[in-house]
This record gives sequence, C-alpha cells and structure tokens, in this order.
Amino acid sequence: MSTSQAVAQHLPYLRRYARALSGSQASGDAYVAATLEAVIEDPKVLESGASTRIALYKLFTKIWNSVGLNGGKGPGGNIDQPVERHLAQIPPKPRQAFLLIALEGLSEDDAAKVLDVDVPTLRDLVEESGRELAAEIATDVLIIEDETFIALDLEGLVESLGHKVLGVARTHSEAVALAKNKRPGIILADIQLADGSSGLDAVNEMLKTFEVPVIFITAYPERFLTGERPEPAFLIAKPFQPATVSAVLSQALFFERNARRRERKAS
Repeated sequence: MSTSQAVAQHLPYLRRYARALSGSQASGDAYVAATLEAVIEDPKVLESGASTRIALYKLFTKIWNSVGLNGGKGPGGNIDQPVERHLAQIPPKPRQAFLLIALEGLSEDDAAKVLDVDVPTLRDLVEESGRELAAEIATDVLIIEDETFIALDLEGLVESLGHKVLGVARTHSEAVALAKNKRPGIILADIQLADGSSGLDAVNEMLKTFEVPVIFITAYPERFLTGERPEPAFLIAKPFQPATVSAVLSQALFFERNARRRERKAS
C-alpha cells in the first residue's frame, strides 16, 4: 500500500478529530490540509516504526500546536457549536488527551505517543480534562457497586470531578429504589452484585422508565458482552485506572449532551 493510500484511509477520522479539537470543520480542515502538505513535501515526515495513523496524528499535533491558521486564528477559534465551546475551555494538551482517548479510541500507549508524553503524564492530562469538562456538564451520579473500597474510590473520583453522588447501591433492588427516588444523570454499575443479583438487569429495568448514559465497571466483561445490554453503554474492566473512568465518564456525558442537541434541532 502506498503512503497516499495509507494516509487516505485515516483522513475521515483525522478530520473528525480536527473539528472537535479546533471547534469547527473549516478550522479543523485547514490544519488537516497543512498536515497533508507536509506529507506530500516529504513522505518521510511520517515517522518510521509507527503505524500510519499514529504517525499522522503525531504530525498533525505538531502542526496544530505550532501554527495558527484561518486568518491567524489559533486553535480553539471559530467555535460554531455549543458543545465545542465546552471543549474550548479546556487547555490544549488535556483537550487533545481527552479526544484521543474518548473520541478517537486510541489506547493510552498510542495517545501518549501522539502527544510525545509518557503514560502517567497522559493519565494526568485526561484527569485534568475530566475535571474541566465536569465543571461544564456536572450531573448526579448513581453508583451500583457491592465492594466497599471500590465504591469509595468511585465516589471520591466522581466528586473530585465536580459531580454529585446520589447514592451507592449494593444490590439490584437498592439500585432500582434509589433511581426511583432520585433520578440520576449517569449510572456507574458493576454487573455481579453482593446478593447474586445483576447490575445489568437493574440498569435495564431502570431504562424502561427513563434514559440515561451508563458505564459498566466490572471484572466480568464477558457477561456484559453476552447479556441483554443497553445501547449505547460503556464498559471498563476491573482493575481500572482512575484516568480511564474520568475519560469515559466525561465522554459519556459530553456526547450524550451533543446527541440531545441534535435531536432538538431535528424535531
């Protein structure tokens, strides 16, 4: 496969990332165009030894961080959507870290390579972005978790991001009762609970009466993959990194708000 063919298959994703990063498609495309011009001028600019996608994103990041395009407007200019305005409030590097993980689905190792940092630094950046986003989209959180120390860790993490914990449920029945009394804005749920009941079943029961984003945090991901599961839902395997929970929590809320705005525009 030629360099041009290899790059072309990643262009739609790079344009998506560029739009979210810069705030508008026109601004994002200007940075993508500058990246392609650099590749055309010298194909070797894509680092050898890295996948084409990672090398392309790394080159794009170098250009985005160093060049102001579109009439001198720097990154974050030309914000044309309310959702992008939330992202624009986040400092550049944490914003990049969040989008590489949450939007582009890169692994921590690959995202760290794109940003030229180590993995612990990447995790710090993602946590920072989570705190910044939570300030814009803070919500009430229901935690369904039967292990006391894990529940405490999740509660502390959620509150450090600016969210409010409505309660912690250890069983299916406790979870359903809490949701009836205090409707959450997002749910963090284990799948296998203390009394042998299922957090997945509890969530499915709740979602019959209201819609809410759900993140399953479990040591048994295969039960999520083979059971009747809500869509869309997010999955984090135990043991988890706090940065991963922070990124996925912000991702779920961010894109859920975006989807609601689109639905309102379409109606």
